[in-house]
Amino acid sequence: MAETNYVKKDTFEKMKEELHLMKSVDRPAASKAIAEAREKGDLKENAEYDAAKEAQGMLEG
Repeated sequence: MAETNYVKKDTFEKMKEELHLMKSVDRPAASKAIAEAREKGDLKENAEYDAAKEAQGMLEG
């Protein structure tokens, strides 16, 4: 069953801005970081790839 949470209008506007920022800036940056790390070769021992995937997971969470 869905729970209803009420927020003030200014809080709602801040949440909308944060969501827009995440969709338009943060998510594309995470995808770019993953792509750049992939280009460096072997993914099994690629710390940059692991870090980029972890950052993406945190963003999506």
